[in-house]
Amino acid sequence: MSEDQSQSGKSQYTMQNPVTQYPQPPFPQQPQGAPGTVHEMQPKPDHGETTYRGSGRLAGRKALITGGDSGIGRAVAIAYAREGADVAINYLPDEEEDAREVIRLIEAAGRKAVALPGDITQEAFCLQLVQDAVAQLGGLDILVNNAGKQTAEKSLDEITTEQFDQTFKTNVYALFWITKAALPHLPPGAAIINSTSVEAYQPSPLLFDYAQTKAAIMAATHSLAKQLAEKGIRVNGVAPGPVWTPLQPTGGQPQEKIEQFGGQTPLGRPGQPAELAPVYVFLASQEASYVTGEVYGVAGGMGRT
Repeated sequence: MSEDQSQSGKSQYTMQNPVTQYPQPPFPQQPQGAPGTVHEMQPKPDHGETTYRGSGRLAGRKALITGGDSGIGRAVAIAYAREGADVAINYLPDEEEDAREVIRLIEAAGRKAVALPGDITQEAFCLQLVQDAVAQLGGLDILVNNAGKQTAEKSLDEITTEQFDQTFKTNVYALFWITKAALPHLPPGAAIINSTSVEAYQPSPLLFDYAQTKAAIMAATHSLAKQLAEKGIRVNGVAPGPVWTPLQPTGGQPQEKIEQFGGQTPLGRPGQPAELAPVYVFLASQEASYVTGEVYGVAGGMGRT
């Protein structure tokens, strides 16, 4: 592919049919052990590695992104760097290979890249994460709470207390700990962006615990935006629908669901991480100066009903 072509062979910036712009199901079953890697996915996800073009919308900004090794976080990290931001990414130590690729892509954009591996289900690490990001970036003015845990279970009886606890700690507690630690460092004009989900208002029977966490994130976004408005700090969320990331084949969906993943949307396919990144760029940029307390859906037509 050339520098600005998508998987369809056309430029991401050229008008085309969104139904056929990216791969459509059926897909092969492809079980992976958690946390998974983008390299074992069929078809390969597009994170904007060869497609995203920046225009200086985040020049000089300093961003911390959780879950920055793959999926939406990877796409956002690439986009932010190409828009002129220095970027720190957090990820699990098992995700080092994918994370190192992201670090190289950030550096290739001419920006500072900071790798901060560790487990955000631990409060002490979350506090250290923010301190290290601030120290190595020389400040912080964009926080993207994106890391998530999703495990599909067909019955409530199959959800253990350990799984329930880990899902809430990853998706909700970490957001609380990291955001609280970051607030003293965020200047007026800073932006916080939280990844929620269509599961917050259209919960699947398979995602009992995950859906609850995403509803909590949506409520937290609305509440915190009102708290921080007078400080000039904007807080918004993004609610993706089905997106083609390692979260899905590593237990986020049953393998039989992977075969038709995204096919239930009006556009008939899953979203690609590269299609989410521009929304995160907009919400971080000064162009969104009058946007706070909002949650943007990017779900292929699966909006609220």
